Amino acid sequence: MKKLTTVLLVAAVLAAPLLATTEASAQDHRRPVVVERDVHVTKYRWTRGHRMTPVERRHMRDVRDYHRYRLSAPPRGYRWVRVDNDFLLIGAVNGVIANVVIR
Repeated sequence: MKKLTTVLLVAAVLAAPLLATTEASAQDHRRPVVVERDVHVTKYRWTRGHRMTPVERRHMRDVRDYHRYRLSAPPRGYRWVRVDNDFLLIGAVNGVIANVVIR
């Protein structure tokens, strides 16, 4: 009985690497899935007096360290925001663009 158990154990140890290589070779024959998309990037040109929509406001970040970007201090009721590399001075309440600095 000991010999039979030993033979089965040795057979299992020797067969394990063979099973692993067959699984790896099966994975090599899979075809990759390629998804092609058309990406259209439109650069928006900001103008003074434009009222920003809520969708446009989602893509902007507040600029609190405006001196770092060599911007003047915003007047009361206005704030600097950054959209991509453009800096906009907008009204804090109504979202109307007062000034545009393009970098």
